[in-house]
Amino acid sequence: MKSIERRFNRISKKYTGWSSYLCFVEAITGQYFRRRTIQYWFNKLVDKDDYSKGDKQQIINFLEHLSNEREESTK
Repeated sequence: MKSIERRFNRISKKYTGWSSYLCFVEAITGQYFRRRTIQYWFNKLVDKDDYSKGDKQQIINFLEHLSNEREESTK
């Protein structure tokens, strides 16, 4: 099973200058996680100072889209 937390921790160690939000985006992009899973780990891993509470629903919608989006292959 894919673990958002494990991927998040690996990315945050590799890119120490990135915000927790950017690490989370990188961890879920193209991984086909369910909305509920994204919301749960978003609340656990992303610093509250990295986003506006009023924008949280839109952010979750965007993250769900990123998670379910296929990566374009380049030839």
